[in-house]
Amino acid sequence: MLNILEEYYKTSFLPPRYNPRKLDNVILKNKTVIKGITNSGKTYFIRNYLQNFEKNSFLYIDLNDARIDFEKLPKELESFCKSKKITTLILDSYQQDMPLPKVESIIIVTNQNIHIENFDEVWLHPLDYEEFLSFEHKFDSSALNHYLQIGGFLSIHRLNQIDRVMHIQKELKNSTNDIELDILKIVAKYSATKISPYNIYEKLKQFRKISKDKTYQNYKSLADRRYILEVEKFEHKKATKKLYLADTFIKTALTQDKNFARLFENVVFLELYKKNTQTYYMDDFEFYLPKKNELVFTKPFADESKLFKKLYKLEAFIINHQIKKITVITISKEDVLSHPFAKVELIPFDIWALGEDE
Repeated sequence: MLNILEEYYKTSFLPPRYNPRKLDNVILKNKTVIKGITNSGKTYFIRNYLQNFEKNSFLYIDLNDARIDFEKLPKELESFCKSKKITTLILDSYQQDMPLPKVESIIIVTNQNIHIENFDEVWLHPLDYEEFLSFEHKFDSSALNHYLQIGGFLSIHRLNQIDRVMHIQKELKNSTNDIELDILKIVAKYSATKISPYNIYEKLKQFRKISKDKTYQNYKSLADRRYILEVEKFEHKKATKKLYLADTFIKTALTQDKNFARLFENVVFLELYKKNTQTYYMDDFEFYLPKKNELVFTKPFADESKLFKKLYKLEAFIINHQIKKITVITISKEDVLSHPFAKVELIPFDIWALGEDE
């Protein structure tokens, strides 16, 4: 066991090329848990973060290492850190049942929703569109098309197209159990629609023996770890939630569904979600942002005549909720429409996603 610790201690863990992440601006506290779904870039981020430390002041360990003896590790780890005067310990792929040694600073990296007393929690999500662009060779319409095709999983950029689906399938199988993976397949097929845990149970029991409790338990695990993201209906907390995927390539990897409108809606929602925008859905439009007095429509190929008819039906809502702005997110169409009560702007996704928050 000491040989493995010595090996980690002497090894450099710098990424071959680092593309900036927005989390780079976050100062990690002495006790921090970095969470995120598989392939969100946690290990990539933390290994780059180690450049801020003196080489002999930290110890990084990947707990997925099959050579580790977990019965001996806690005691030997504390002794090793003390002898080497380690001030920062990084435990990657951490599971909650492992005791923590006494070290001045501990950074835990995990794809579990782990809560540890006195530890700050930081979530790292797959790449948003702005981060994605740092991996692109050119900044034109092909960049958006590429993002819609492959989403924000970090590792995909290093793979040939033919290997991407199987790679993400393998990663998802490694990070979920069989029931969770089946639930994820169902949510992937019906993403950006209203679907309840009971609806999922009804679909699951068509091909496997399972109870409602077991379904709900595994669904909650996926939601807690943010593989599945829920959106409430405005002023209807008990209504069925709309479900979205943490990354749209999950849909590509687990289904043959080609509904572009729903995929586009999922992409738009992820930009709102990653900016911590309070978001609700409504039956007549995709998103309501109450703190911004804004309605958001996702219309990749907007038809202005249909849009005007919809806005006419929504006038009571617009007036009653003092809506100041109506944003229609498109693939490429850009325009400002005349409306008596609110500013109506058609804006391409890439311009909207890269715009400054108001």
